[in-house]
Amino acid sequence: MTTILASATAPAFALRALDGKEYSLETFLKRGPVVAAFFKISCPVCQFTFPFLERLFRRYGGDGVTFVGISQDDARATKEFCKEYGVTFPVLIDESSYPVSNAYGLTNVPTVFLIDTDGTVKVSSVGFDKKDLETIAKGLAEHKKMAPAVLFRPDEFVPDNKPG
Repeated sequence: MTTILASATAPAFALRALDGKEYSLETFLKRGPVVAAFFKISCPVCQFTFPFLERLFRRYGGDGVTFVGISQDDARATKEFCKEYGVTFPVLIDESSYPVSNAYGLTNVPTVFLIDTDGTVKVSSVGFDKKDLETIAKGLAEHKKMAPAVLFRPDEFVPDNKPG
C-alpha cells in the first residue's frame, strides 16, 4: 500500500542515479509528466512488471515524459536487475534507510505513480495492475497527442493483477 493516492501531491525528492548524478522530481516535472516506479530487485512482481514499464517507456518516454525507477537496493545489484529485465530508463537509488519510499508511505513494491506536471498524482498503483498500466498509457498518449499503443499483445498471457 501507499499513503499517496490519486489527486494527492507527490512528495519532492532528490536521489542519485546509477550514473552517479543527482536528479530531483522538481527537475523532472519541468519536462512533463513523470512515471515513477519503486521496486526491489528480489521482488517477483517487480521482475514481472518492469518489462511492461520498459514497453511504456519505449513508446512514450522522452520528449516531455520522464520514466524513472527508484530502487530499494544498492547500485551494483540494481544494475544487474536493469540488465536482466531490459530496463533502459533512468534508475535512482533510494538509500538504505529508504527516505523517498518512506515519504511515499510505501509498504509494498512495485508501486508505480503517474505524476502530472503540477505535482499531482494521477495514478497510484500497487503491485502489477493491468488496468492501471493501461490508464498510464492512455494519459501519456493524451499528453503527447498521439494514439495509445497496445501495451499487452494478444499472444501473451497477462493476468489482470498480481499483488506486490
